[in-house]
Formats: sequence, C-alpha cells, structure tokens
Amino acid sequence: MSIPRQGEIWWAEMEALRRPVVVVTRSEAVSVLTSIVVAPVTRTIREIPTEIRLGDDEGLVEECVASFDSLQRIHRAALTTKIGDLGVRRGEICTAVQSMTDC
Repeated sequence: MSIPRQGEIWWAEMEALRRPVVVVTRSEAVSVLTSIVVAPVTRTIREIPTEIRLGDDEGLVEECVASFDSLQRIHRAALTTKIGDLGVRRGEICTAVQSMTDC
C-alpha cells in the first residue's frame, strides 16, 4: 500500500463499516503516525462551510461531501484503497478546518 497523503480520498474499513474518507493529517506526518485524522465522506449535503463538496472530478460516483464537523482519528492501516484526490483543491481543507474551529 502506498503512504496516504493529505487531500487523498481512500476507502477506510472501520468497525465493520466501509466508507470513503479524506486524509486531513499533513502528508509529512502520515508515514510516522499509526493513527491519522480523516474527514468522513457522506451523501448528506448541508451546504455549510465545514464541508468540501466531492464528485466525479475527485473519483467519486455520487455527489457528496467531506464533513469536517465529524473529523475522526483512525488507524492508518484502516485505509485500504485510494479512490481519488482533491488535487489543486487541497487548500479547501484549511478553510474547512478554520470554519470547524471558528478561528
């Protein structure tokens, strides 16, 4: 398995649940950590600043969002398959985190 990078979208196997997640932890830290922070992806779109909209351009078949109000710490080993990437939109992670923390 390749080492996940910030902004990549992966399938995660967590507690008998398989769901896509966006890697939030900075890329430089991922390789030395056993647990990382991810934003779960959901089809519930609320149009709020703590969401990043995702779809075909990011490798997902349905319109959905990464929810930064629901950040989770998971074992890096729970990531199984890379689905896609935010690419040049990676900066939206900082905007969503700022909105989530109200800073």
